[in-house]
Amino acid sequence: MDLMRPAGKSVVIQLANRLKFVLRPLTTMATYEQVKDVPNHPDVYLIDVRRKEELQQTGFIPASINIPLDELDKALNLDGSAFKNIYGRSKPEKQSQIIFTCRSGNRVLEAEKIAKSQGYSNVVIYKGSWNEWAQKEGL
Repeated sequence: MDLMRPAGKSVVIQLANRLKFVLRPLTTMATYEQVKDVPNHPDVYLIDVRRKEELQQTGFIPASINIPLDELDKALNLDGSAFKNIYGRSKPEKQSQIIFTCRSGNRVLEAEKIAKSQGYSNVVIYKGSWNEWAQKEGL
C-alpha cells in the first residue's frame, strides 16, 4: 500500500468499524451544584444505587430515590403503577433526565449501562457521588 496516497474509502470504513468497538462514548457527568439543585427540578430523577443498609449508615442525598444496583434492571422494566408503588415516584420516561449516584462513583457506570441498554437516552452520572456530597455538605 502506498502511504502517500489517500486511503481508500473501504479502509476508512474498516478502521471506523473497528474503532467503534474500542472507543466508548464520553459519559455525561453531573456536578455537585447540579445535584444540589435537583429538588428545584422535579422532572429530574436522582437515583441512588447503593444498598439500603448503606443509606442507613451514611444518609442520602435529598430528592434521591433508592434503587439498589442489583434491582435496577428489573425496576426499569416495571410498569408505571408498580414502579410508583415500590419507589414512591412515577417511572421515568425514556427521555427523562436520570442522574445516578452511589458511594464513590463506581457503581454509577454499571447503572448507566443498564439504563442505556433499556433505551433511556438522557442518563448522567454523579461521579463524586455520596463521598463528594458528604464532604461538600460537611457531613
